Amino acid sequence: MRFATLFTATTLALGAAASPTPDTLTATVDLTSLFGIDLTSSNHYGAPNPPWVHGANPGWYYGNDPFKYPELPCLIGIICKILDLFPYALHCPKQPPPPPPNNPPPNNPPPPIDGYTPTFSNLTGAIQADGFLTFGLVDTVGDCMTMCDSVSGCTFINAYHDVNGKGGSTQLTCSLFNACHNATEADNRGGQSQPDGSIDFITDSDGFCKS
Repeated sequence: MRFATLFTATTLALGAAASPTPDTLTATVDLTSLFGIDLTSSNHYGAPNPPWVHGANPGWYYGNDPFKYPELPCLIGIICKILDLFPYALHCPKQPPPPPPNNPPPNNPPPPIDGYTPTFSNLTGAIQADGFLTFGLVDTVGDCMTMCDSVSGCTFINAYHDVNGKGGSTQLTCSLFNACHNATEADNRGGQSQPDGSIDFITDSDGFCKS
């Protein structure tokens, strides 16, 4: 598994300099070789294809169950310390994720949360629009907001369940954008054939614009 040998690789990388700094480390260590994935903005932080493209894969996971997704960089713990040494890479959130919002009654928009204003809620379609930055997996809507706060230029989140998609994950898909979007652009309804023969579909799609 990709990250099973991360600690060994990290030890070797940090051993390249007695007191590693961003300048000395980036001069001797290739981030893609270290993690097995390109976590820079030019590669949409590990997710070069947006989630509406067939075969797209999430670039990261932010949550409390890192062993559930061994093929993804989990943005907690020692990985965060390593990424901090690479200024051009994805960085972990600096604050713990906010508590998840209470589920709103059907057809009623959720209230603003921690500087975010809802633009739609509980749809069966996800955003498919310009301004895509990256996407990954999270445990809660609050985690997705926290990720947006840690990605440069992020102003909008779309969190939803991609049922049967994304490797069968039960986690929320968290898509980040550099512009706000509304329900008329939530036209990604899944419909992609999966390796097991199932067809994915979208539920619980919420959109929040950073205030």
